[in-house]
Amino acid sequence: MCHDAPVALPMSAQRLVAFLALHNRLLLRSFVAGSLWLDTPEERAQANLRSALWRLHRCNRDLVEVRGKQLRLSPEVEVDLREAEALARSALSDSDPDIHELAPGRLGDDLLPDWYDDWVLMEREQFRQLRLRALDALCERLTRGGRLGEALDVGLSALVGEPLRESAHRAVIRIHLADGNPAEAIRQYRLCRRLLGELGVQPSQQIKDLMRGVTTAQTIA
Repeated sequence: MCHDAPVALPMSAQRLVAFLALHNRLLLRSFVAGSLWLDTPEERAQANLRSALWRLHRCNRDLVEVRGKQLRLSPEVEVDLREAEALARSALSDSDPDIHELAPGRLGDDLLPDWYDDWVLMEREQFRQLRLRALDALCERLTRGGRLGEALDVGLSALVGEPLRESAHRAVIRIHLADGNPAEAIRQYRLCRRLLGELGVQPSQQIKDLMRGVTTAQTIA
């Protein structure tokens, strides 16, 4: 966005903005160029960086702050990843009981899912683990608060993000049981068992113990 209007950027400029946004500090130009154009000779990589900076400058001269041999994203630029991370940590904080302002929909997506650069992959996995733990925690808090419809939405969102996450399956089962829907709980357990079985993994004793109150041992074995 530039002056509240969407702006199309060439891929080289998009990668530069993303790289600076993820690092969130002053970086040497040589480090940025070498990281973004890893398989390119140094002189060519530096030229590519100058070209990307020129394109960004045409859009908004305040987007990137350049200090001699260093640069960073302007501190005035809002980065949605940082906002989502703060939201996730708020959901994980036991000291913050107010869940009305949390927006679980903002924790439903991976970071730059179509990008495969190494510097993206590491950040993506870190954020993925954080947001999934936050969704688990938010689901539990909503369930305890009796907000079962919202809790179910959050639990299913976590499962979309990672279908093999047993803690999310357990959370959804608890919601169904709290809502008086044992058949739905059994269906969710069987789905979990089938998905884990495809990897040769058995459901944990935790989820089996959770189910023994609503069905027979033969059903959940």
